[in-house]
Amino acid sequence: MKANWRWMLFAASLVLAVASGIARAQEIPVVTGEHWTRSSVEMKKAYLVGMANIVLIEVAYEGANPVSDAQSILPRMVKGLKGQTLDSVREALDRWYAAHPDQIRRPVVETIWFELVVPGLRK
Repeated sequence: MKANWRWMLFAASLVLAVASGIARAQEIPVVTGEHWTRSSVEMKKAYLVGMANIVLIEVAYEGANPVSDAQSILPRMVKGLKGQTLDSVREALDRWYAAHPDQIRRPVVETIWFELVVPGLRK
């Protein structure tokens, strides 16, 4: 149960991060692989915990009336990250950026979505 809340938090944070990036791309810095690879383990965990906290806020806001898959990417994100932990996501990102140095400018949120969430949805 505790792990499900963590991933729900994580997913909501990604949703809000993406939505905020679209609304105010000029004001919000985008964390890329450059930032990720230069960060300490603690900073990476803090980033992921922050994203998870945004998910929790979204879930709390929705309350008993959660939105459908058609209205939000949150439900798909939660499903796609099922079974993952903060450490497994961090390690997967570390491996991906190490294996793809040509993609170092790719946003971390995008990498999480396409390299972890989408494959997780296929399982």
